[in-house]
Amino acid sequence: MKAPIIAVALLATLAGCAVQPNSANVYNARQAQNEQSVRMGTVESVRQVTIDKGETGTGVLAGAALGGVAGSAVGGGKGAIATSILGAVAGGMAGKSIEANASNKPGLEITVRLDNGDMRAIVQDADELFRPGERVRLLSDGRKTRVTH
Repeated sequence: MKAPIIAVALLATLAGCAVQPNSANVYNARQAQNEQSVRMGTVESVRQVTIDKGETGTGVLAGAALGGVAGSAVGGGKGAIATSILGAVAGGMAGKSIEANASNKPGLEITVRLDNGDMRAIVQDADELFRPGERVRLLSDGRKTRVTH
């Protein structure tokens, strides 16, 4: 009985790891072979930021499930219910904290002065190096804008 619960909790945790990337180098299937507008500009500034992917609730659920199972294994008789509840609450809190820490990743806020004089700031993954004064391209499909070399 305990093994299926643990397996479901672990699968739920792994499902929470699937996220939409914010990289200028990653396109999803719907973005492939779609036209994008290209604007040229010069990097004005680059600032390190943290991208918070948000909480899905998976950490709380997985933590509560694992904590509840662990708590029931510790308690005996009528005490098993109380330790299961305490384990589920503690596990849920720990799972929420773990998910919150795991969902943050480094990003860059890149401020670009376009050739027409307009300024734009784009936040994306910190997987490419940009320097002030560097010429860049802004690729936009109307919803997402990427800064690339």
